[in-house]
Amino acid sequence: MANIKQIAKTAGVSISTVSRVLNNHPYVKEEKRKRVLDAVEELNYAKNINAIHLIKGKTYTIGVMLPFINLPYFSTIIEGIGNEALAAGYHINLCQTNYDSIEEIRVLEMMKMKQFDGMIICSRTSSWEQIESFAKFAPIISCEKMNHPLISSVYVDHYEGFRLGTAYLLSKGHEKIGICLARKTSVNSMEREKAFADTLRNEGKTLHPEWIFHQCYTMQDGARILHRILNMKNRPTAIFTANDQVAAGLLTEARKHGIRVPEDIAILGFDNHEISKALEISTIEHPGLTMGSHAFSLFHKQIQSEQIAGNAKELSFHLIERDTV
Repeated sequence: MANIKQIAKTAGVSISTVSRVLNNHPYVKEEKRKRVLDAVEELNYAKNINAIHLIKGKTYTIGVMLPFINLPYFSTIIEGIGNEALAAGYHINLCQTNYDSIEEIRVLEMMKMKQFDGMIICSRTSSWEQIESFAKFAPIISCEKMNHPLISSVYVDHYEGFRLGTAYLLSKGHEKIGICLARKTSVNSMEREKAFADTLRNEGKTLHPEWIFHQCYTMQDGARILHRILNMKNRPTAIFTANDQVAAGLLTEARKHGIRVPEDIAILGFDNHEISKALEISTIEHPGLTMGSHAFSLFHKQIQSEQIAGNAKELSFHLIERDTV
């Protein structure tokens, strides 16, 4: 099989020029780039997958940026993306960032260097001002609300989701309500907390800051919160959690301590994942599968020039009533 030296000789350029072309460096004259790519094809160097990508102008891989792979919230979105990607002949590359802004920018730099045909951002900590400059290199799709001419989005209104859940608990007679949220600095968490506070205030109910818990992601976190509640003299009668894993942790730990659900404490989850179905947890259904499917569809239409960037689609939440409220 041909090597870089042979390509350089055939194209009549330096080895460094061949290297720049193969790495998709932007500062190469078009005439030289064409000669190198012609030589690549002539010498059958296209057996190298990177060369094939250069010739076709596509990698048939889409990057998916997400903070954690193991949380069901994100795994459901990934499933939706994966189903559509498979049907379209695409691979997905999962880029876990742990909410590290440096890692997020590094992933976007990979897209800029044409390692991916585009990027779906499930969640991020970097500002959109930092991200938007990359949108000129490849399609970027956001799974959060976004108003930008170069970035399309498919999203849910987290304020509405928590307004719906809080109003439901109030309608069931609960006035002493607590909430479990994720990152305190997250835009979604702030929207959820605001909806919770606004709904209580609109109904003339008291907000208790000591019943607002952050950094809640797992069943272990739910168990931890249950212990904190048990140590309180003034306890909430209902807890609204940001995901079903935390709700499941609260429920299982409550049962260990002889706490009756929903008689002693009501528990409302969020997402409607399998664990909520198995444990009959009341929850707010998040359309993660549909979100992932729509996100890939937005990307695919954009890369095929069937649709311009900047489209936005909002999905709805649904209340699922079971046994814990």
